[in-house]
Order: sequence, then structure tokens, then C-alpha cells
Amino acid sequence: MEDVEFENNMLKLPDRIANRLRGKRIEVTEVKEGILIRASSNPISEARGFLRGKRFTTERYLETKRVEKELE
Repeated sequence: MEDVEFENNMLKLPDRIANRLRGKRIEVTEVKEGILIRASSNPISEARGFLRGKRFTTERYLETKRVEKELE
């Protein structure tokens, strides 16, 4: 398995597919039927920003932990 970065004009793919992969890391794997190209999953990158808009801040988290510690 080889991990590569997809850039414009690197591969000639249909626009619908190229737009989905543009700017993402992809895995290129050789299988017995041919070549498999798929977006690679990176759990860290996928989790980035999942709290955005949730009004969760570091300060709020630290305050919660401080209160929990006082209750112990």
C-alpha cells in the first residue's frame, strides 16, 4: 500500500471522483482486479474540529476539572 497526496492534474479521473479526492491523502493499492484508489482514513485528521461550534473551550474544560477536583 502506498500513501500519496492527490493534486490537480496528477491523475486523469472523472470530475465527480477527482472533486471528492482533491486535497485528500489517498491510498493506491494493487488488487487482483486492478488498482484500487481510495481516500485514506486518518482518525486524527477526521476528528479535528469536531467540537467547533459546540461552545467547548479549553478554559471551560479546565474550570470543569477544577470544580470536579474541589468536590473530591
